[in-house]
Amino acid sequence: QVRLVESGGGLALPGGSLRLSCTTSGRIFSINIMAWYRQAPGKDRELVASVTSDGRIKYADSVKDRFTISRNRAENTVNMQMNNLKPEDTAVYYCNVEGYYDGAYYQTGAIWGKGTLVTVSS
Repeated sequence: QVRLVESGGGLALPGGSLRLSCTTSGRIFSINIMAWYRQAPGKDRELVASVTSDGRIKYADSVKDRFTISRNRAENTVNMQMNNLKPEDTAVYYCNVEGYYDGAYYQTGAIWGKGTLVTVSS
């Protein structure tokens, strides 16, 4: 069974930086989209950034020009560099994938890792 494992979260000062990483394991044939979501306390989970297999990238307006997503296609990993962090970036961050694995094609959201907590506070 495919697993997603996020890491790199922690406590950051406003204006600081963190780098999140996500590794995948299991029976993966191909991944089309790799993405980062986040869920702040009391709020719905939201898409932060995504990158397709051909390099198309999208960002939520709230993180444009501050966050940078990148993926390693050979290793099926995805990172996200977060700069100029703001208190409103505080959330649990999850990576997610869309692609062919475990014998079928799955949209994003079919599986979730445990996430990594990012806290931005002075």
